[in-house]
Amino acid sequence: MIIIKRADEEGIRILSKKLLSLLEDKSSRLYQDNITKFGIPDEYVKRALSENTLLKATETGKSTFYLALEDKEIVGFAQIIQQDVKTIELDRIIVFFPRRGIGTQLLKEIIQDQKQKGVKNIIVTTGKEENHARQFYEKNGFKQVDERIIDTPWGNKLTIVIYNLNLEN
Repeated sequence: MIIIKRADEEGIRILSKKLLSLLEDKSSRLYQDNITKFGIPDEYVKRALSENTLLKATETGKSTFYLALEDKEIVGFAQIIQQDVKTIELDRIIVFFPRRGIGTQLLKEIIQDQKQKGVKNIIVTTGKEENHARQFYEKNGFKQVDERIIDTPWGNKLTIVIYNLNLEN
């Protein structure tokens, strides 16, 4: 049974270690889908997923991590970033075992939690070529609101699609 909970400091430390460990296997689906596909340098990944970086993200109170746990093991996570009082950005949902409904459970928990806080919109950005991610968001009620080309922090150009989920409906 999957349990979704907000990550505390210890949960974030464990998440960072697990992610960095899983991403050492460069042939893994996780590495290929999240790193190789976008041409992200290893050093950038290590810095972005370091314990220090993840903890700093939560210190401002604007970023929250949700953990999906099965038998006390992290099997996925999501990160949201508060944009303003009524809008959050779903920064990422990553599951370690796809096609088991873990991503959907994470999303449902976030929606329920954020509705209770008075959030009206959830925005999410994904790569235009990320068909699986796009189908996931569309299946869960997100509507495409924009498409643009951005410069990534690691120096590449990337076509992104921006989605919005209106929580007032």
